[in-house]
Amino acid sequence: MRRLVLLCGCLSASCGFWSTGVRHVSGEPYPKKLSGWRLFTGQLAKLQPNERVVPYDINTPLFSDYADKRRFVWVPAGTTIQYRESEAFEFPEGAVLAKTFSYPGKIVETRILVNTRNGWVGLPYVWNAEQTDATLEIAPDPVNIDYKNPAGEQLHFRYSIPNTDQCKGCHELGKRVTPIGPKARHLNKSYPYATGSDNQLAHWMKAGILTGAPAPEAAPRNAVWNNPATGSLEQRARAYLDANCSHCHNPKGPADNSGLYLMASQTDPLRLGFCKVPVAAGHGAGDLRFDLVHGSPDESILVRRLNSVEPKVMMPELGRATIHREGVELIREWVASVRGGCS
Repeated sequence: MRRLVLLCGCLSASCGFWSTGVRHVSGEPYPKKLSGWRLFTGQLAKLQPNERVVPYDINTPLFSDYADKRRFVWVPAGTTIQYRESEAFEFPEGAVLAKTFSYPGKIVETRILVNTRNGWVGLPYVWNAEQTDATLEIAPDPVNIDYKNPAGEQLHFRYSIPNTDQCKGCHELGKRVTPIGPKARHLNKSYPYATGSDNQLAHWMKAGILTGAPAPEAAPRNAVWNNPATGSLEQRARAYLDANCSHCHNPKGPADNSGLYLMASQTDPLRLGFCKVPVAAGHGAGDLRFDLVHGSPDESILVRRLNSVEPKVMMPELGRATIHREGVELIREWVASVRGGCS
């Protein structure tokens, strides 16, 4: 009789066998297939969000070999995300962030970041050739990509999907894995929801998944790197460095010992790299002396490293196999515009 009671209990919707809602996961074992999370309904490749799964975007994204990215967030019923002004928001246990990377006609991967009882865990799911599902692969193989970038340049490269340890390499903050994108300055923008365009912070508040956020006009907002209407040249360049570099280059990040801090809030020119001698750039510095030189992008180590795919030179070290020509040009233009000099 006891076995029958246990069996009946586990066949209930609360155990997930008959549930159609998002699967609440607080630890191992993790779903072997992306479909097992039930984040999306219908044909999986259409990424149609399930109930209470909210799509989102950020003002200036991290460059990832020109891949298109679609982002979604979900939190368990009865829980909320806590607003933070400058750091990543505080998410409840069980919260899921999903980001799908694709090129025209080909979805490559979906990265899941789940807040388990022991902290955040990154899980890479690789899509099959039929584009019907994705499989959890702890150490994925690179994927061949053929792509024409916005400048019309035909690119052929090996797209690297990060393994679970590499996820920690970018998401580590103060020895803890943490989200990068869900910060007020990144999220403070409009999004075209199915119900109409709305500011994301306001929408999350109205949806009941976020608490403590001020009105959008009182919250920080990064510029859009390639849209001059959203900010000055400096603001757009700083937003680009914030999105692409500051998750490592901050006082609590993996590159804290470099002394080069590239957060949007940084105001010290030396910490930003101007006339700063690198701590341990090694081969990455070439024959250049300073991280940034006023008015001279060709003499700036930071520009050299952004403009390279050579191992031990390129920055960021992970997440790209190509040069973001447009992004490099933005940083070059900004550095060229800065007045001053290094002795």
